[in-house]
Amino acid sequence: VVISSWIRPDDPNLQNLDHRLAGPTLSHLLGTDAYGRDVLSRLLVGGRFSVTIAGVTVVLSAVIGTLLGIASGRIGGLVDEIAMRAADVLLAFPDMLLALVLIVIMGPGPKTVVIAMTVVGWTAFARLARTMTLEINTHGYIEAAKALGCRQRFIVVRHVLPNAFNPVLSLALSRFAYQLITVGSLSYLGLGVQPPQSDWGSMLAEGQSFMQQDPLLVATPGLAIFITALSLTMAGQGLRHDRAPAEPAGVVATGLTQ
Repeated sequence: VVISSWIRPDDPNLQNLDHRLAGPTLSHLLGTDAYGRDVLSRLLVGGRFSVTIAGVTVVLSAVIGTLLGIASGRIGGLVDEIAMRAADVLLAFPDMLLALVLIVIMGPGPKTVVIAMTVVGWTAFARLARTMTLEINTHGYIEAAKALGCRQRFIVVRHVLPNAFNPVLSLALSRFAYQLITVGSLSYLGLGVQPPQSDWGSMLAEGQSFMQQDPLLVATPGLAIFITALSLTMAGQGLRHDRAPAEPAGVVATGLTQ
């Protein structure tokens, strides 16, 4: 996906109506679509759009949600109440429904998809980060750092973030797979990447009408979404089996130096 611009065999938007819906050949390994465009080239470039949009969404959601969750867990009070009530409101509705409403209001396009999915995606990270922070707050090294007069920022950077990193990363990989499927669904509905650009969801929509004539038009983008999402989900589940973080050694000495 990353090097798709260099390894694609043809221009993904180059039309050749004399060779429309052609089967796999040496020059077109996955055949051509209804406009004679090379399916493999469109699959590679479309994957770049799909993965990039999903990845940017997950990164923004993880950063915003994790910071809000840690702030809620460390500060508590009104900050915790506002952040968690906002998360409850967003969690009361399906992500896809809220994303559709926001996209209809702001108009279709990749930027709109990123904004909409970030707005509805930070809640899971916020709740996880808050739970992890509240659990970390009970450890002895946090009390030791506070007794030594360590600043709030130092405690968060030195103790909270490292201990919460693996669970947040695991969730991010799982959410990446979910966002990839959601982005594909939005593009399938015509609300994501707009023509002539393509992604896997829009390729599914374009190939549906010609499925009987050339099943590869639907099978290739569908398999690309499935395999990528499955790989990310399995990677995320693997991280969940890591051992719980141990109390860091030398915390007193570390605190004394700050």
